[in-house]
Amino acid sequence: MFSASYPATFQPETNGKGLFVRFPDLPEALTGGDDLNDALEQAADCLAEAIAGRIARGDGIPSPSKPKRGQRLVSVPLYLAPKLALYLTMREQGLKNTELARRLGVSETVVRRMLNPKHDTRPENIQAALTCLGKRIVITFVDAA
Repeated sequence: MFSASYPATFQPETNGKGLFVRFPDLPEALTGGDDLNDALEQAADCLAEAIAGRIARGDGIPSPSKPKRGQRLVSVPLYLAPKLALYLTMREQGLKNTELARRLGVSETVVRRMLNPKHDTRPENIQAALTCLGKRIVITFVDAA
């Protein structure tokens, strides 16, 4: 099972104002915030952009590492998590867009849009694609930190 939450390190800025945030698993994901709440919000946005960029470029996406002492888990935003699941499943199975489109009985453009982080895709369509590939999304609720 893949957890769509990545550990992040929150450190005080050198000038003592605000927090610097980095994701060890995604070196390009760096951000900061004025306080903890702002830093958490910025971290979620930064994580989304890093993942979206990797999907758009066709890059590999590492599995989240186990959080270390002092790190906080930041979840991939809900709008992006299903697309991430589909992208990872297709890579895992070595599947091209055209093959998934054939299996679903849709055009390759539909699959491309499903994978496009900026395209508003109905979750039911992504779930149908995942089901076709032998996967399903499971939603878990946990207490807020």
